[in-house]
Amino acid sequence: MSTNPLLDTSGLPLFDQIKPENVAPALDVLLADAEAALIKVTGPDIVPDYDTLSLLLDVSTERLGGAWGAVGHLNSVADTPELRAAYNDNLPRMTEFYTRLGADERLYAKYKALHDASPALSPARRRALDLALRGFVMGGAELQGQAKQRFAEIQELQAAKSQAFSEHVMDSTDAFAYYAQSDALAGVPEDVIQSSRSAAQTEGKDGHKLTLHMPCYLPVMMYASDRALRETLYRAYSTRASEQGAPERDNSLLMQEIVALRQEEAALLGYDSFADVSLVPKMAANPKQVTDFLRDLAKRAHPFAEKDMAELRDFAKTELGLLDLQAWDIAYVSEKLKEARYAFSDQEVKLYFTEATVLQGLFGLIETLFDVRIQPDSAPVWHESVRFFRIERAGKLVGQFYLDPYARTGKRPGAWMDDVRGRWKRPDTGLTQTPVAHLVCNYGKGVGDKPALLTHDDVTTLFHEFGHGLHHMLTQVDDIGVAGISGVEWDAVELPSQFMENFCWEWDVVQKLTSHVDTGAHLPRALFDKMTAAKNFQSGMQTLRQVEFSLFDMRLHAEPGQEAHVQDIVDQVRQEVAVNIPPAFNRFQHSFSHIFAGGYAAGYYSYKWAEVLSADAYAAFEEASTPSQGLLNPEVGRRYREAILEAGGSRSAMDNFKAFRGREPQIDALLRHQGMS
Repeated sequence: MSTNPLLDTSGLPLFDQIKPENVAPALDVLLADAEAALIKVTGPDIVPDYDTLSLLLDVSTERLGGAWGAVGHLNSVADTPELRAAYNDNLPRMTEFYTRLGADERLYAKYKALHDASPALSPARRRALDLALRGFVMGGAELQGQAKQRFAEIQELQAAKSQAFSEHVMDSTDAFAYYAQSDALAGVPEDVIQSSRSAAQTEGKDGHKLTLHMPCYLPVMMYASDRALRETLYRAYSTRASEQGAPERDNSLLMQEIVALRQEEAALLGYDSFADVSLVPKMAANPKQVTDFLRDLAKRAHPFAEKDMAELRDFAKTELGLLDLQAWDIAYVSEKLKEARYAFSDQEVKLYFTEATVLQGLFGLIETLFDVRIQPDSAPVWHESVRFFRIERAGKLVGQFYLDPYARTGKRPGAWMDDVRGRWKRPDTGLTQTPVAHLVCNYGKGVGDKPALLTHDDVTTLFHEFGHGLHHMLTQVDDIGVAGISGVEWDAVELPSQFMENFCWEWDVVQKLTSHVDTGAHLPRALFDKMTAAKNFQSGMQTLRQVEFSLFDMRLHAEPGQEAHVQDIVDQVRQEVAVNIPPAFNRFQHSFSHIFAGGYAAGYYSYKWAEVLSADAYAAFEEASTPSQGLLNPEVGRRYREAILEAGGSRSAMDNFKAFRGREPQIDALLRHQGMS
């Protein structure tokens, strides 16, 4: 029995046992096994057959991918210098293997022979095979000689530089600390005051330790009446990983290098730009269709955003005496305006969203709509605050997930879903492997004996990530390449996540999510009505902000040569669409991990694109709503589950959508939901 936990792939990852020194020895074994499998499967004596190829190759590569995925996950949620070193030391050889695998001419020939033989494959397998062939082409399998060698070099360089970008953002976030005295925190919520005081005391320091982690940063920006304090934190946050901070954490050159490498990759593959490459596996046909979509959305939102900004400036001037509204005032003045207009604050609402009640209500909603049961389960975890659950239907295991909810040092900012393993009818055992997911958030932990309290935005984020998780875990497709989120067009993958967000605005649902931290009372209807009245508060500005990010991303990747002019592109896009221009020192792009260290390069528009799909899908529940049942209609839930969640990537996203709605998506529901109809 091996003592290396990364080699024990018989069950769930042994997260509590994995050490940095385990990484290299485990990969030595797993890479050698995968290499041997590749040699065998591409040999002349192996006749192209779907099950044979899967048995000989997929079993070993899935084992390798699972181990490396565990290491990568720990690097994101439990970063240490030793683990980071082990990850970075092994990243090049992992990248090299997968690049070579995806470009192997012999393996590509086997798949083409299988495809040309036209065996009687199921629709799911046929799609998986088609996507695999496309993957070979996009992976450089048809390149020759120096071009193929350079393509492989580019993949390794991109992986290393994207990892460095991510590390710089994490390190810049973790490195900042500002120690404030109590009188500077007037207006800041009490739970933030207590946790910041506790953080300072832990370090043996006076006052309150303020950080750039969201559970601290956002409440200070929204509630602190000390304008100088807000400016201090805003400057630090908006210049993270830039030339205005520590040189060793500056992402300026990395951004240029990453985009230049992407454009070189596109040229090798015969495309005009990396944006064209990025759109190959997406619903959108070309960069112009995306930019037209974004500019049309901006045009529709602009009058609402202008009105939002005018109201904000007027309120700041007449009610708060701020004649020169600055970027560090926006969140503060917006919250004051919302309180004045709708007579409630986000902090007042937060007292009702206690973590245990939110989870109980969320699980109940999922159980009602999708005919499942969610129960606590046990598994090795990487931190004491991580929990593990199982999803069952009719007593049979459907999937499992880890929930890692709290922000902490050494954990990447943001929220995400990631897969531990996918659903797969394994060719080596004949048994169905059930899917497992990571669900990661970064909200604040409870202080003392108080439970964690979530803002309504935190709740919405939690629902969003669970939507991704359900897409991964509820699939009924047995071919791993198209099960769950695998094979789903990237600009449709946000449909199930954004779909779930809508329920955070339903009275029947919100009642079951709330229990006041002190009294246990549900959220009062009067307060909920104020929230819904304020739902589309500044929706025009928020829409333009997303368009700004998306248009910057698309232009940067659709116009070769612009990598040398990143700030110019940012400035041009803001002049075109924004109604609120940030100060010249703002360097948001230096921490834009979605496009420089994630999967959203030339794809950030996906959030707005998929909102059209998700709003229209949710409208099916609105249309079927009845006074007695409300929106939680199990029959509509069953149809949505079968057409969208269970089908996964086994057919196109448009076919999935039409199977559910009976037609193509329409933008009307999105505009109505956002108050811009």
